[in-house]
Amino acid sequence: MKIKEITQFLEGIAPLNYQESYDNSGLIVGDENTQVTSVLICLDSVEAVIEEAIANDCNLIIAHHPIIFSGLKKLNGKNHIERTIIKAIKNDIAIYAIHTNLDNIKGGVSSKIADKLGLKNQQILSPKRDLLRKLEVYVPKENAEEVQNALFSSGAGSVGDYKNCSFQSVGVGTFLPSENTSPKVGERGKQEKVEEIKIEVIFPKNIEKKLILEMKKVHPYEEVAYQIYILDNVFQDVGAGIIGELENEMDSSDFLEFVKNTMKTDCVRHTALVKNKIKKVAVCGGSGSFLLNNAKGVGADIFITSDFKYHEFFTAENDIIIADIGHYESEQFTKELIYDLLINNFSKFAVLLSKINTNPINYL
Repeated sequence: MKIKEITQFLEGIAPLNYQESYDNSGLIVGDENTQVTSVLICLDSVEAVIEEAIANDCNLIIAHHPIIFSGLKKLNGKNHIERTIIKAIKNDIAIYAIHTNLDNIKGGVSSKIADKLGLKNQQILSPKRDLLRKLEVYVPKENAEEVQNALFSSGAGSVGDYKNCSFQSVGVGTFLPSENTSPKVGERGKQEKVEEIKIEVIFPKNIEKKLILEMKKVHPYEEVAYQIYILDNVFQDVGAGIIGELENEMDSSDFLEFVKNTMKTDCVRHTALVKNKIKKVAVCGGSGSFLLNNAKGVGADIFITSDFKYHEFFTAENDIIIADIGHYESEQFTKELIYDLLINNFSKFAVLLSKINTNPINYL
């Protein structure tokens, strides 16, 4: 099993183009064609994690946070980033990061928090735009089903929780094959009219090349007539944060105690308990203060995330409860998420969870 087979699988779930502009997800150190011995999963690929990988004969580390966010100009070992990279290279250990692209999917980091808290009816809190495209393709009537199925198999036609969605309309296509063509329908030099089906499907832009390739494999025409449109629609399954509901509402103080115990945190910083009962809950793994207005907008009773600054707590405006549980604490179950993805789909190598607590923050 090569590294690229694992990374391609992960990127099929959390494509790299879903990451934020500041991020650096992907293969950071190593050759994608290297054979994998075993994998170590961690939140932060610090020096101690590299040593743990060496001790366990792991030559691939999959981390949530990239060890490199911005460019390195020197590798002299003068800081923890340089020392980590040098140690990884010396020991032939690859480092892969799956960060905000995993944050930005339904079923990702924030969904894991929501699952731990037992939230139902989960939806993306802030869906992204400019990720959807629409394909229109014209197909002879007798080939329409085969082409449509190829589009569905390639990942097109998903709208929320609905699969194999399309629209079809019937029309007549005309064409005149020149002497240089080899038409599968019609004859060279003869004007043709063919009853055709126009198939329309929506798809995420990251699968466009694959989609067109698979469509052309089964389409009967030598020259396929199709067009692709950029959509401004939000992508319901991609974006930051999760909004969900408790099956049964809880007293706000009891819910905060539940959050503290479930998320294994020593400290929950929160605003005034302006809601007596908690039913609708917004969550975001990592630094989520930028989503506060989104949480307010959907009527959340509480917003659980991390890294709120002092003055940002005032922006709750008594409309919502802010609960800051700590950055590491909010993302700690991401290791489980990645682990489950791998062991449920691969059996040719060992997958280990790092035993090292990489949280740089300690509490008295």
